[in-house]
Amino acid sequence: MSTRAQTTLSLAIATAFAVLSLPGFMRAQAAPQVFRPKLPPVQTQRFGDLAAGPYSRLVVRNVMVIPGHGGPPTGPHDILITGNVISDMRSFDPANLEWTGDRVIEGNGMYVMPGMWDLHHHVRGVRGEHVPLEYTYYLKLAHGVTTTVPATDGRFDQIAADHAAADRYQKLAPRMFPIWGWGRGVTLTREQLENPAEAPGIAREMVRQGARVVSVGGLAWNRELFGAACRAVWEAGGTTTVHIPPSDIAMVNAVDAARLGVTFIEHHYGYAESSLPRKTQNFARDYNYDDFHERFRHAGRVWEEAGWNPETRARLLGEVADSLVRYGVTMLPTRVVYEVNRDVLRAQSLPWHAKYTHRALMNGSGVGSPFYLYNWTHDDEEAWRYAFDLWAQLIYQFNKRGGRVAMGTDDNNFWSTGGFSNVRELQLLRESGMHTLEVLKAATYNSAQTLREPHLGMVRPGYLADLAVVDGNPVENLHYLYAFGAIRRNERGDLLRSRGVVYTIKDGVVIENANLMREVARMVEESKRGSEPYITEMPFIPGR
Repeated sequence: MSTRAQTTLSLAIATAFAVLSLPGFMRAQAAPQVFRPKLPPVQTQRFGDLAAGPYSRLVVRNVMVIPGHGGPPTGPHDILITGNVISDMRSFDPANLEWTGDRVIEGNGMYVMPGMWDLHHHVRGVRGEHVPLEYTYYLKLAHGVTTTVPATDGRFDQIAADHAAADRYQKLAPRMFPIWGWGRGVTLTREQLENPAEAPGIAREMVRQGARVVSVGGLAWNRELFGAACRAVWEAGGTTTVHIPPSDIAMVNAVDAARLGVTFIEHHYGYAESSLPRKTQNFARDYNYDDFHERFRHAGRVWEEAGWNPETRARLLGEVADSLVRYGVTMLPTRVVYEVNRDVLRAQSLPWHAKYTHRALMNGSGVGSPFYLYNWTHDDEEAWRYAFDLWAQLIYQFNKRGGRVAMGTDDNNFWSTGGFSNVRELQLLRESGMHTLEVLKAATYNSAQTLREPHLGMVRPGYLADLAVVDGNPVENLHYLYAFGAIRRNERGDLLRSRGVVYTIKDGVVIENANLMREVARMVEESKRGSEPYITEMPFIPGR
């Protein structure tokens, strides 16, 4: 049995024991855990009118429960939370209301699901226009996202400090596992960092300092080093992630990365290339990976190269999918950020931009901005429409064969506003053919398992109290998860809006999401005060 398989088995056993004994669970867990049960007595903290908690006894009453592991809703239930742990659940009985607490949330038939995860997202603006970190935190929380893996975009220390403060109930933020670059925090020469024999010591020191997610994309130029780092980080108790750079896919494609032991693969790179009868796609002879325009144009067209040939198409949806499952890698599609490539005007005209998209995210110039889309043609959009379709078929085949799909959203800078993009990512996974219960499992249980956190990702006694309380059944309609809810018709024929995720409970703290969105709107209004419209907006402003 491989090291990864052995560790996965150990984690599964630890999870089973967790239900019976929290202390036993903690002893059995091999990987370093963020699991810090805060049991009564606890001191309830208040964050103005935004949130309060944890409580010695918090009761969520009369709710349907989506467990998170792929099973259907059950209930109605009452849920008892002590501190930051779900301590008990029982069937709701209106004649038996003896469960009382410091606070009782009357669910009245609402739905509770595990807090969602975002295993890869960015916090940046462009050209020095950084969005406030609270803007990102609040958007994620208000859409039911309680745990994130941020690419820190030059703000590593602040994000790490915010995570620690939130863990002490001194700040309102998701649980965060910031991405570490290989060798961060380790004082070694370049030669030592690139020596595969040094990988175990480097990984142990990084994990000792707090690394949970290590990016190995910068090592893809060297297969031996890439594999050594992936194995070493896993054995030290961490996980590895990779955005396979097209400039290095000739050395490490998606199947290679899975075989070499990476924990999860971000985005779409390397999959279509794994099916080709050679080690590189048919790049234009003047291709430059550092030119965003060329990078994304050819990233779409490689799927045509793979899909138009019946032999390579069959290999992609058969042999490649089977290999990815066999090697145990997690697929993290982040489809939402690339949707702009197949329909630019749709992305630019989303209804929440005016009120909820920060000015720095609408900028039309600068490295990493949406304006790699200059001269973007209908042929480019068609290539990406085809890419989305074939990519969806690969996700479907991977999931059907037993592969693990998780959730991430990538950059919020491509008209893909955080929080909203999490819900849209769920819709795009549903577009692949996955069942909605499988989609919700990807965003909860699967993501928690990927990051080796067996105490998160389910609604069950013994698990941390990370929950989303939703006005509506997300299995029926994922739109219910949007902050603005969904339009529905009552029995009298009136059209009404649902309330979205009414409460997010993170680590036992009850968050008032309508008030979070009020603060998001305030930050956006401030960002736009006195600013000139960008080129994408000018044709649609009256009087211009």
